[in-house]
Amino acid sequence: MGAAGIPASEDGEPARGTVRPSGLLDVLGMASVVTDTEGRIVLWSPQAEELFGYSAREALGKYAAHLMINEQHVDLVVKLFADVMETGQSWAGAFPVRHKDGGTRLVEFRNMRLLDDRGGVYALGLCADHETVRRLERDVALSTRMVSQSPIGLAVLDTELRYVSVNPALEQLNGVPAEDHLGRKIGEVLPHLDAAAFETAAREVLRTGKPLVDLHTVGRTAADPDSEHAWSVSLYRLEDALGTVLGVASSVLDVTEHHLATVEAEAARRRLALVADASARIGTTLDLDRTARELADVAVPELADVAAVDLLEAVVQGRPSTLGPSEPALIRPLAVEAAGAPDALGAADPPGQVARYAAERLVTECVRTGSPVLVKRVGPDDLTRIARSPQAAALLARAGLHSYLAVPLIARGEVLGALDLKRIGNPEPFGKDDLLLARELAARAAVQIDNARWYQDARNTALTLQRSLLPSHPSVTGGLEVASRYQPAGATAEVGGDWFDVIPLDGGETALVVGDVMGSGINAAATMGRLRTATTTLASLDLDPAKLLEHLDRITQDLDASFATCVYAVYDPRLGQCRIANAGHLPPVRMRAGRPPELLDLPTGAPLGVGGVAFSTTVVDLEPGDRLVLYTDGLVETRQHPLDERLDALLELLDGPDRALETVCDVLLRTLHQPDNSDDVALLIARVQTRE
Repeated sequence: MGAAGIPASEDGEPARGTVRPSGLLDVLGMASVVTDTEGRIVLWSPQAEELFGYSAREALGKYAAHLMINEQHVDLVVKLFADVMETGQSWAGAFPVRHKDGGTRLVEFRNMRLLDDRGGVYALGLCADHETVRRLERDVALSTRMVSQSPIGLAVLDTELRYVSVNPALEQLNGVPAEDHLGRKIGEVLPHLDAAAFETAAREVLRTGKPLVDLHTVGRTAADPDSEHAWSVSLYRLEDALGTVLGVASSVLDVTEHHLATVEAEAARRRLALVADASARIGTTLDLDRTARELADVAVPELADVAAVDLLEAVVQGRPSTLGPSEPALIRPLAVEAAGAPDALGAADPPGQVARYAAERLVTECVRTGSPVLVKRVGPDDLTRIARSPQAAALLARAGLHSYLAVPLIARGEVLGALDLKRIGNPEPFGKDDLLLARELAARAAVQIDNARWYQDARNTALTLQRSLLPSHPSVTGGLEVASRYQPAGATAEVGGDWFDVIPLDGGETALVVGDVMGSGINAAATMGRLRTATTTLASLDLDPAKLLEHLDRITQDLDASFATCVYAVYDPRLGQCRIANAGHLPPVRMRAGRPPELLDLPTGAPLGVGGVAFSTTVVDLEPGDRLVLYTDGLVETRQHPLDERLDALLELLDGPDRALETVCDVLLRTLHQPDNSDDVALLIARVQTRE
């Protein structure tokens, strides 16, 4: 070789002809691109043509950003270019670049500002394929690690995979002197390792010549027989100058710490993923049973093979949940989930049924103390404290229960119940990490369960109050068969102001009323109660419907700026007529045999409480079998659909063969009322009976 590694001829002169690539830059295929201050390409190396696909003729004079950068990245590239040109600070990184063939390639860049001898400013970009750079970096890192770091064990095995030589580091790793390796196979030296898998891999390297790098294996050696270690093993085929296979070279690196860290990191990742999953899946509604099922579904099978969500019966009933030292626990399971454990599932208490757990039971201890109970390895005596009955204990024993964990569900300082976890198919016992995860899940779920519990209590109270303000009526009165429904709002616990009434009048007449006080809450319910009472009182005076609404209008004006809509109808069975007046309400529907349902054409009128607007009475004929449907806007109004479209849907549902009134009520509510509707519904249907 000549100076600086340049090949030389026999007489010492530099060799003529093509020089084979031998340097790192040749391997990298380093390309050079120079642009002026405006970003136009002024120099373009042959390697740039290879890397980007454009010839010098095609590239020179073009704006580099427009030629090589995808449109969505142009602004970013222009900014980076401007920063380099303005500050003189270099920029390095990988960036997706558009190739001439239309594809996108990731390219490593080193960008810097250049000055010529006349003060001209240019930008130099040194570029190389990203994957090539990364591959070389890995190769250099591997070589450096193998040479400079310890401990690394080295060995040579012959073609029969018997040890020929080992270095001191491998002696120390294996805990076996070098002379005890020689002439023996791996399994003979290291009986506690998976020698068969290692020998299979080594034979494949001998056969193909393809190195096997970073094969991980776990086991025990004489160096530390009481602990498992992890090693990274690499295998390379050895050949002499003529290509004769001599054997296999092996390098062994103890990576136990890294292995344990990886295992722990993976476990931590799974825990975080499970917590994130729980945050998204638990508490999607304010339904108590569904929230409990969501918690059980999250826990199985990631954390346990069997999970039960138990609430104290006192909590469900809204009473204090404190237990004395010898007091049993009355528990209501809300959800049970199992993965492939039918016997364990059979041992669980059925959801919804109250179960009594004695004071010495572990779940009772958990809810009494508010602390987790962990039994890492379940024995026969533990089964009797886990199960509620001997029969359930026998089922758990047959299922193979081997580890148990119960964590309290605590929200706002109150113990609500427990998350009961069992492992059967999963061979690992519950550990401290599982306990931390279970407590995190229980803490998050407990808040959601408590919210659902209070919401359900508040909703039940609201419905009780609302229904107490609504009338009860006979199914037949004054020549009319009547059916009614009240449906609370699906998205709120507040009471509403919708009401209906059926009022028997003198002379066999019947008044039908449906109204809707604007707003919700206790004020709306109170106003509704007053208007209903006033309507009942005024109806007894045998007033014309329009006149009655005028009186209600004046009464409403005195009720703290309240407004309401109302339809008031009086049916006279002797005349077969119905007199109807409307105060800003949606029109009733009349259904007649052989004809399509129709919205009654009534003067709309103004809502009650507006004042100063006259009401009018319309007379409608009703023959035997005819039906009159009165309803509030919560039945048909939505935010997504025009009102006319929804009224057409109502008429379409009412069309068809005659059905029982109760059935019609159910169909209308089930089909038209949206579950998340924030408005309640009052519905009243009357059918004219045949005159005797």
